[in-house]
Amino acid sequence: QVQVVESGGGLVQPGGSLRLSCAASGSIFRINVMDWYRQAPGKQREWVATITSGGGNTNYADSVRGRFTISIDSAKNTMYLQMNSLEPEDTAVYYCNAQLTTTARSILGVWGQGTLVTVSS
Repeated sequence: QVQVVESGGGLVQPGGSLRLSCAASGSIFRINVMDWYRQAPGKQREWVATITSGGGNTNYADSVRGRFTISIDSAKNTMYLQMNSLEPEDTAVYYCNAQLTTTARSILGVWGQGTLVTVSS
């Protein structure tokens, strides 16, 4: 079994910063790709950023490029999202998705339960 858990959400003022974490655990052979998504109230879930195993390739949605930085600690199977210059429009539940290979060599996509980020004065 594989579990993905996000943490680090909270309330922050506009212009502030937060760092989200996403830890994958269980029968993991290799993390292939990890992504951040977010879902604002009343809106569909949207993709935020992607990073490949080892951190060699990253990509960002236009709305966060230059403000958010995705990184990964492959030894710990943990991904991070450093969010700077936060805006009220960044308010959402942030979800982690891990695309991985299990020790049984199955390929899975696993979602976390989400962590709430609220940007408000």
